[in-house]
Amino acid sequence: MKLTFLGHAAVRLQHADHDILIDPFLSGNPNAVTTPASLSPSHVILTHAHADHVGDTVDIARRCGATLIAAVEVVGRLGRDGVEGVGMNVGGGADFPFGRVTFTPAWHSSGFADGSYGGTPMGVVVRMGGVTVFHAGDTALFSDLALVAKHGIDVALLPIGDHFTMGPSEALDAVRLLGPRHVVPIHYDTFPPIEQDAHAFAERVEAETEARAHALAPGESLEL
Repeated sequence: MKLTFLGHAAVRLQHADHDILIDPFLSGNPNAVTTPASLSPSHVILTHAHADHVGDTVDIARRCGATLIAAVEVVGRLGRDGVEGVGMNVGGGADFPFGRVTFTPAWHSSGFADGSYGGTPMGVVVRMGGVTVFHAGDTALFSDLALVAKHGIDVALLPIGDHFTMGPSEALDAVRLLGPRHVVPIHYDTFPPIEQDAHAFAERVEAETEARAHALAPGESLEL
């Protein structure tokens, strides 16, 4: 699998002929180096309804016919904009052509830019190409992340921005609970309130846990 960090919480997963996007916030993201028009995924996965995660989902999905995978409320709302999707909820899993998706709890909030209800915020476990990726979404630290570890996490994508999510110290505790082989920090540096030193976080992860850490710049990839 090839994992590409697109900036903020946006991630691209590729394996064989499969091409998946998670939380594709690109337009309006000052750190993004990838344009929505350059992406043609088969599926888009959303962790919650906030604008910095829904991002370019509608434009991308309508252009290339991608299937949305998200909370039932998110799928219902974006369905009004012409997006086809599969609605799911916390704790549920489903098989897709590329692999399996399971949604996990996340302690955060979820609402669309117009104030409408966005369902429950979630993290997501994606099994694809023999690799298990956990995208934590926007979450606080909580002890039940230890249950997510039972999925056998190869890569954990963890927010470190603080202010709205976990900060670096809490994310380090999350690494201890999850026990992943690899860690990629996300959700930082996009806006002033969430500026963080991702390289310093990565150094702490490797010094204090058994995981390897990768502070990827937007557009950089990790081969797994």
